[in-house]
Amino acid sequence: MKKSLLLLQAFLLSIVCFSQNLLSPDQFLGYKLGTHFTPHYKIVNYVRYLAMSRPEMIKVEKYGETYEGRELLLAYVATPDHIKQLEGIRQNNLRIAGILKDGQPATTNAPAIVWLSYNVHGNEPSSSEAAMQTLYVLLNPGEARAQEYLQNTVVIIDPCLNPDGRDRYVNWFNSVSGKSSDPNPQSREHIEPWPQGRSNHYNFDLNRDWAWQTQIETQQRLVKYNQWMPQVHVDFHEQYYNNPYYFAPAAEPFHEVITPWQRQFQTTIGKNHAKYFDQQGWLYFTKESFDLFYPSYGDTYPTYNGSIGMTYEQGGHSRGGLAVTTANGDTLTLVDRVAHHFTTSLSTVEVASQNAGKLVSEFSKFFADNKTGKGSTYRTYVLTSDNLQKIRNVGELLTRNGIEYGSVGSTAFKGFNYNNKKQETGKLKKYNLAVSMQQPRSTLAKVLLEPASNLVDSNTYDITAWAIPYSYGVDAYAVKETLPLQAFSANLVQNTVAASPYGYLIKYNCIESAKLLGQLLRKGIKVRYAEKAFTYKGKEYERGTLITLVKGNPTDLANTITQLVKNNGLEAEVIETGFVEKGPDFGSPFIRFIQTPKVALVTGDQTSSLNAGEVWHLFDQVLEYPVTLINAADLGRAKLSDFNVLIFPNGNYRGLSDKDITERLKEYVKTGGKLIALENAVKQLATAEWGIKEKEQKTETKPVDYSALKRFEDRERDQISDNIPGAIYKVVLDETHPLAFGYADTYYSIKQNDNIYEFLKDGWNVGVIKKNNLVSGFAGSTVKSKLVDGVVFGVQPMGAGSVVYLVDNPLFRQFWENGKLLFANAVFLVTE
Repeated sequence: MKKSLLLLQAFLLSIVCFSQNLLSPDQFLGYKLGTHFTPHYKIVNYVRYLAMSRPEMIKVEKYGETYEGRELLLAYVATPDHIKQLEGIRQNNLRIAGILKDGQPATTNAPAIVWLSYNVHGNEPSSSEAAMQTLYVLLNPGEARAQEYLQNTVVIIDPCLNPDGRDRYVNWFNSVSGKSSDPNPQSREHIEPWPQGRSNHYNFDLNRDWAWQTQIETQQRLVKYNQWMPQVHVDFHEQYYNNPYYFAPAAEPFHEVITPWQRQFQTTIGKNHAKYFDQQGWLYFTKESFDLFYPSYGDTYPTYNGSIGMTYEQGGHSRGGLAVTTANGDTLTLVDRVAHHFTTSLSTVEVASQNAGKLVSEFSKFFADNKTGKGSTYRTYVLTSDNLQKIRNVGELLTRNGIEYGSVGSTAFKGFNYNNKKQETGKLKKYNLAVSMQQPRSTLAKVLLEPASNLVDSNTYDITAWAIPYSYGVDAYAVKETLPLQAFSANLVQNTVAASPYGYLIKYNCIESAKLLGQLLRKGIKVRYAEKAFTYKGKEYERGTLITLVKGNPTDLANTITQLVKNNGLEAEVIETGFVEKGPDFGSPFIRFIQTPKVALVTGDQTSSLNAGEVWHLFDQVLEYPVTLINAADLGRAKLSDFNVLIFPNGNYRGLSDKDITERLKEYVKTGGKLIALENAVKQLATAEWGIKEKEQKTETKPVDYSALKRFEDRERDQISDNIPGAIYKVVLDETHPLAFGYADTYYSIKQNDNIYEFLKDGWNVGVIKKNNLVSGFAGSTVKSKLVDGVVFGVQPMGAGSVVYLVDNPLFRQFWENGKLLFANAVFLVTE
């Protein structure tokens, strides 16, 4: 590796020495930008070449690596004077925001920081090509205008946020295209196969991950982003090839926290882009489709952090190839797409430079208002739970986002109860965490924590509810007063687990306990769980408590448990007898032995790559438990007897409509297998008469109402009544069933469709939606009328096995933290 790096450096140095003039991307790569797709390593090489050629104007920093080991880079471009002062500029910017509290005064006479993010979706590849051209022009002494722009700005360029996805697309395209590109959209070079290059290694959409930071690329990038906090951020994308270019201003709905200045400056930038596009006769649109509401996009997350956050969308996408014939008969080329993104890149820097003083002063005002909690109805958010690990997980998320928090201690208060939606005296549980709105990042904190965001237009692009207390499964109060906070402390003092003559108890109430269970099973340790609650030595233990006995297990059991509970932040209790004061003794039939799951995940082109990726990531990165990935097309010949758990993620399965495969799967279950179906896979099982039935909406005959006649121009808005982009529903749980172990009687689910099923007659209705259970977010009137009195989580015994129905996705984008244990229960605990 070191030898290869030295060779690369020598090669780049030879190029620098050979040419006194800066090589353009065309000259360096050996082809005109847009006539080939550039692999990621060549983009890296070019960026490093620029850094060696113009060290006085550019600094390149490797900030991380992808899951597949590709480099993640940032390029800082500025005047020589600003490059020398780069660290000072960064620190001053954080002082302006009130984030760096080192006692040094901040100056607002500072350059505006512009951050340009390219290629977050790997199969939207034109922007990384444009990034190289943008860097070249900014660094080229012959480009007088660009040099002028840099007088008032520092430009940070991330040339490729998703190298794994990009190379997946580029390598595929190069493998199927010929000497000349074929613009016919029916050609195979325009039809990318599963899982496509949009997502990262685990098939996650990185443009939905900014706030949640579930993926390693996002985690590493956000460390750097939060160390800089730019005044302007642009996220470069592509849309389908028949669409013209989109740039700011964004569409409604805007979240109410977005300031008038942030709205206004989007228009200022849009008008500048329009000037250049009009000169070339290029079509574009604004104020449509792409709103500013959901907080985890590359435009909204920066916006809620004081930036002018924007998305730019070029037509093309994976269907674009090197050239494609559009619906109006024109040919859209990659050269065109690169030119458009390059134009808006420079135009953005230009406008930021012209308005640098105003950008910095408004940035300062944004954070000054944050520190007073201006505009916040609720001044303190209090989150509380008896589950230490859940509170810790919330704290970790807040820390990753730079949100300050403490604890209210035993302070009495009244607040809005998230569970019953009533204003009442707060009831603190064993642990609590509190967030004040008088802090630099109060805007972001409000958006992530508030019970329900004010949605001014329900025609939105993404989910409309996400509040952390619901997604993390903790109780919460929104308080209108500023409560005094003390330092948060919830450290677990885990002593060495003493050797026991009998066994050990481990509480089972969070995903970390499920991970520990998997680790025990992988080590060959026999584990049981309590089907009923019990009391031992005066201490109550809930259903699901894990029990490991000395007899029948390895002699170093105490050391193993000590290490595992320490690694997972849990506790273990020593037991000295199988006799308990209350509940089932440890030899009771209600103490159930856990079979080691041998898990297969159905994947491939009949599945949703996103949902299959969520399940894969859970096993591989969270649970660290083995899972075998089987292509859906191989179901007819797979040796299913190798597995006792078979997972069907969301998808559209040909096999579930095939009589022979269906009978084979039913036989697999009847002979002891467990089939776990998610989302649309449940709907297909219902169609194939597995025993679950979709709930039908009752319609009533009404007299003719002429006012109900629809107008053509309202056709999009008329569909809203049938729409549920993402809302939170209250699900009532049967907490006595193993699928719901670790929960109370309530779970909050994110619903993105109107799927709900009749109550199971020959199974267990573990999670049901009753009447009036919409908690937060938008659901159309038709959807709301259907989502009543039905099952969304169920278990159906079948012979010696069982089918688990997960109608809603408990692993949604991996940020729905409270759903992970439910899914783990389906894998590890459910038998009937």
